Amino acid sequence: MPRSNVIILTDPASEFSVEKNSVTILAIHGDYSRENLMLQRIRSYIIFLEQKLEEHPERLKCVNHYIFTDSDIAVVDNLAHIFQEYPNFHLALTFRNNKDQPLNSGFIAIRGTTEGILRAKTFLQEVLEVYSTKYMKASRMLGDQLSLAWVVKSHLSFAFKKFSRHEAFSGDMNGTSVLFLPCAIYNWTPPEGAGQFHGMPLDVKVVHFKGSRKRLMLESWNFFNSTSNLSDMLCLILASGRTKYDF
Repeated sequence: MPRSNVIILTDPASEFSVEKNSVTILAIHGDYSRENLMLQRIRSYIIFLEQKLEEHPERLKCVNHYIFTDSDIAVVDNLAHIFQEYPNFHLALTFRNNKDQPLNSGFIAIRGTTEGILRAKTFLQEVLEVYSTKYMKASRMLGDQLSLAWVVKSHLSFAFKKFSRHEAFSGDMNGTSVLFLPCAIYNWTPPEGAGQFHGMPLDVKVVHFKGSRKRLMLESWNFFNSTSNLSDMLCLILASGRTKYDF
């Protein structure tokens, strides 16, 4: 995605050595303790969107779409088509066939119009409220995903019946159009298992090295740099063991 810019949302104390011109460091004050990290991430998303809404009206006329991702995610294909093929959504989430955590928070796309940003902010504020009142005991890891699922189910109960079909669909939540994209394409996680062959499906656009797979990121990146050909990644064998947890 050569026309995209990367913005790293982080705490003021962290130090980064960034050499690329298209990368911006945006420090946001907050509580980044391990117990509060996932809750703070939602707050940081909201603050970022509020800052965009406060920008000069002339700048808001130039639409820039936004995609929030985890730091253990690699975008391996152009995602601009999401905003073109689905022109009416305000916010996009990724889903999987998982009864307890059907929505993964590692990928959230937001249409960059004033209405899209405002509605996404309102949606995340509701998720934050649910998180703070219902799932603080799960704040270390899964609280955000449980809160997302609770908010969606309270407005769009029919959505849960579609999570097993691996097809994109949308729903209206009090005027906010939410697009649901399959994790199998837009939030794909590499399988793990010692001695097994691992390849990446042809239609994958976003790879998520979640859980203990984070250790595979450097190996994958070095392999990609050695070939400069993404198609070679389709037959990459990752030297990994099986992980116990899959978040």
